Amino acid sequence: MICWLDGSLIDGAQKALALDDRGFLLGDGLYETIRIAQGRVQQAGRHLARLAHGASVIGLPMPTADIAAAMAAVIAANALQAGSLRLTLTRGSGPRGLLPPQAPSPTLLIAAFPAAPPAAPARVIMATRTRRNEHSPLAGIKSLNCLDGIIARLEARDLNADDALLPNTAGRIAEATAANVFALIGGEWLTPPVTEGALPGITRARILEAGGREAPLTLHDLMPADEIALTSSLGIRPVRELAGKNLPAPGPETAKLIAALFA
Repeated sequence: MICWLDGSLIDGAQKALALDDRGFLLGDGLYETIRIAQGRVQQAGRHLARLAHGASVIGLPMPTADIAAAMAAVIAANALQAGSLRLTLTRGSGPRGLLPPQAPSPTLLIAAFPAAPPAAPARVIMATRTRRNEHSPLAGIKSLNCLDGIIARLEARDLNADDALLPNTAGRIAEATAANVFALIGGEWLTPPVTEGALPGITRARILEAGGREAPLTLHDLMPADEIALTSSLGIRPVRELAGKNLPAPGPETAKLIAALFA
């Protein structure tokens, strides 16, 4: 794959990142995963706005490059019609220690990936080995540190499940390991508020705009749900089992969401 790194297209096989890059050493950075359909970036404005917001939260200057043009160049170089782009923005190189340089030079890497087959409906557990800290500013941004999600996904794998829901510090549901969670309860699509530790997902926002609603949710609240779905920028994954309860997957309302947002 051909990638874009700080102004130039490069062969993805090249080892091009500096060894003192703070994203590599400290997870000091952000990322976005963006869907490509019919050779075009989907929801580019929302993704770049979220990236800029995350940068402001951690005091990371946005690169001066035209990111939209860079993404178009990567799509063209790879003749990518369907798949995704991964934007990785780090604070760039810096001295040893936590304190960043006063005038950082950010690193921006854009990599392309072909479309994967749709994931099968998921078996989901409630994570017990880690929690989402809804009080942390990192809860609302896509930081390079995904260790909570990794720990929870490993727990799911150990229990022969596909994903896990992360509780927050109050024991309520925040999100899945790499997706937002929606539950169809009483005819409404409900999802945890951002204040509960949920990432402000792109697909999540579109479902809320179409009539979904935020509501604090516990595992007890989810058990009578008619349908449950995990949503991300790349698609909607139906849940077929939650904590031992079987669910239709995809249920009719989940199928409508998929058709409306990802057809």
